Amino acid sequence: MEEPRKRARPGRAPAPPGGRTSRPRQAEVAGLAGVSQATVSLVLGGKKQGVAISAETRQKVLEAAHRLGYVPDPAARRLAAARNDLLGVFSFTATFPTDVRHSYYPFLVGVEREAAARGYDLVLFTGSSSGGAGAGGPEALSRVRLADGCLFLGRHVPTEELRRLVTDGFPVVHVGRRDELEGLAWVGADYVSASHEVVTRLAALGHRRLVLVREDDEAPASTDREHGFLKGLESAGLPAGPEAVFRTAAPESTLTPERLRRWLDEGVTALVAEETDTGGPWRALRAAVREAGLDCPGELSLALLGSPPADLAAEAVPTGFDIPRPQLGAAAVRLLAALVAGEDAEEPLVVCAFRPGATAGPPPHRP
Repeated sequence: MEEPRKRARPGRAPAPPGGRTSRPRQAEVAGLAGVSQATVSLVLGGKKQGVAISAETRQKVLEAAHRLGYVPDPAARRLAAARNDLLGVFSFTATFPTDVRHSYYPFLVGVEREAAARGYDLVLFTGSSSGGAGAGGPEALSRVRLADGCLFLGRHVPTEELRRLVTDGFPVVHVGRRDELEGLAWVGADYVSASHEVVTRLAALGHRRLVLVREDDEAPASTDREHGFLKGLESAGLPAGPEAVFRTAAPESTLTPERLRRWLDEGVTALVAEETDTGGPWRALRAAVREAGLDCPGELSLALLGSPPADLAAEAVPTGFDIPRPQLGAAAVRLLAALVAGEDAEEPLVVCAFRPGATAGPPPHRP
């Protein structure tokens, strides 16, 4: 296919309405093509930022640019090409994860190692931290443009702010699946397969009623874990209806000893919790089991889809899977470096290894 610049010939474009002679903008190309401005930026910039653009959509953009006589602004292209060998890292957590016990810290280890190997320095943007400059404000993300590109971490992200960066062609990579925003590149772990395997292992132990405990939101990491959990139940021929998933916005108040007892009376023998930034579901389950005086795994098996909070490391190792955070951080840097260089690149999902742990065993015998 011809390059966009070869197809966009101002001399062949029709005269603009009203005799206007100003340079057509990407927003006008997007309107004519019936696509988003982010898509126009990706097509005309020759970049593929994590999300594939169909040949039909690409052709619509090129034809619209040709009709309007669109040509890239050379000054803007020169500015965009300026590099200072700096990569940004921005976290959407309440406090930037520099504490070695924070679940995001291993990501940063992988980021730092890969960045150093590729000759980049890192800039840590702490605008999301309490007291940071512009903390929580709409311009908090604008400062990342000081770097050549930026990595983002966080369960919940400000979609509109990220969309502006992507639309402008600024290299962005999110650590964790984010396919709801067209053009946003991301790297992620294969939570679906890992969660499926945990259920398979529990079924092999003899469990026939399992319940997943997750936070009540639509974070992609939670959705992927639930999808894998339900697929595992279906593959094992176990009940996979709505009662198999317990969503809660306040696990510390809803996961009570009484709730556990009701599940046991209903025939549930294993509870599976998702990992979150705070570890809320897992903490609440462990506390409820202790308060109820239940033996784990003798009377009730538990599994964790991810790693436990670092401050619970002294407790029994939970059955579940480990997230290779340093590898994810390194993969994110590789992808971001490729985008900064204007290259097409993809990173496969990172595999999570099953962790046998000590919190799951055969279900209790019930006469």
